[in-house]
Amino acid sequence: MNSGIVVKDKLEARLFKVSRFKEMIKRTKPHKHDKYYELVFLFAGEGFHSIESNRYTMSMPECYFLKPGQLHFWQFTSIPRGFVLLFKDEVFDRIHDNRLLNLLMQLMGQERIEMHSVDFYDSLLTLMDSEFKAEATKEVLNGLLMALFAKLVDDADILQAEKQHSGLFERFSRLLAHEVPKLRKVSEFADRLHTTPQNLNQLCRKVQNLSASEVINQQLILEAKRYILHTDYTVSQIAEFLYFSDDSNFVKFFKKHTDLTPRQYREQYFH
Repeated sequence: MNSGIVVKDKLEARLFKVSRFKEMIKRTKPHKHDKYYELVFLFAGEGFHSIESNRYTMSMPECYFLKPGQLHFWQFTSIPRGFVLLFKDEVFDRIHDNRLLNLLMQLMGQERIEMHSVDFYDSLLTLMDSEFKAEATKEVLNGLLMALFAKLVDDADILQAEKQHSGLFERFSRLLAHEVPKLRKVSEFADRLHTTPQNLNQLCRKVQNLSASEVINQQLILEAKRYILHTDYTVSQIAEFLYFSDDSNFVKFFKKHTDLTPRQYREQYFH
């Protein structure tokens, strides 16, 4: 498995599995589970997550819900921490697990859910991991799943309401993911969004407590880390890909935001 998930060969014979996300950075390839649903709960880490044609810039804490057959891969730029839950349709009794199935159906339209209580999820998933290893009864695991799904449904509704009130920031976020590094000036993004630089700055400070310029630089650093950790390109090549005028400017920019040169950043993960 390339996703950082430890899944034993016996998984095919199982209907359900919970485990901790492997806390390491490694280069990943696109992969999928043909028979399993996958819920990935991330409490720490940064980078990108690609699901089919959608590419997300991670913003912790969050949960990703993958359906059977969905192709995805990770590009972490810092150590991740969280849990992975895998399950098959057959884990549910269509008669006796009706309430669980109703909650699951409400989550089906979600792909990414912002989690609003790390302590709740961390404690519940830690307990699920322990009970799973202790081979707890189906009733115990179902009770824990019920609490987990219900909380996710609540958080998904909260996120949906927030999206309705922050459509401009959502559009800005999508532009960031697709247009950086070609665009990097606040005025360029403001023009694309049919707003003013002042309005975009105000919005960014309200949502992320950062200026629009800082949000753009944050995205540019993520793009740089992606190339550094997940390709063998030289510093010169990466500087060119990111539209820096020369290597020196790129190295200075990267060190200003990370306290490391690109070479030092790569070496701390790949010796």
